[in-house]
Amino acid sequence: MKKADVVQFYHRLAEANPHPETELEFRNPYTLVVAVALSAQATDVGVNKATRALFAEVDTPEKMLELGEDGLKQHIKTIGLFNTKAKNVIALSRILVDDYGGQVPKDRADLERLPGVGRKTANVVLNVAFGQETFAVDTHIFRVCNRTGLAKGKTPLAVELKLDKATPAPFRVHAHHWLILHGRYICKARRPECWRCPVEDLCAYRPKTPAPVAKPAKAVPPS
Repeated sequence: MKKADVVQFYHRLAEANPHPETELEFRNPYTLVVAVALSAQATDVGVNKATRALFAEVDTPEKMLELGEDGLKQHIKTIGLFNTKAKNVIALSRILVDDYGGQVPKDRADLERLPGVGRKTANVVLNVAFGQETFAVDTHIFRVCNRTGLAKGKTPLAVELKLDKATPAPFRVHAHHWLILHGRYICKARRPECWRCPVEDLCAYRPKTPAPVAKPAKAVPPS
């Protein structure tokens, strides 16, 4: 995608949603780490349902350690892979308490030390909690970037690096939110809704998906 088109691409997404935010619910950087770790192979909606009561009770790593692994499992048992995720959350909470004074670090390498926290999760935390210009490439962003031609790559890391290079300054902080929301609600995996896409003319995807044909209303039989 040409530089001028990239600027226009982001400009239109920004016009439609000037202040995008994560759809995961959290109270502070620690609960954000937990929420993002729990969201792997799960929906934000499902994670939010499980964590509302949890975060009302537990909002620090110290409190999480007091709750314990079994107690945590009772809160998150509706989330896929909850046994493994519970172990990771307890383990990362222990590291935060022992090595970081209970605070979430602002460094990618330190975040990736935490069990259950990979590059994507670290990027989300750095961006959402600390306002850093990072690009968390999930399945939605990977699809949107390759489909539109914004930043093509065969791996999430390749896409991330191209996004980092291609995204201009005014749009860098919010870029990953605009892209994930675009992929979640418009540029869908099975049937992208091209007919209502604000960047349809800039997108390399072919053929464009036509608008669904409205079914004629059934005739009401005379009474």
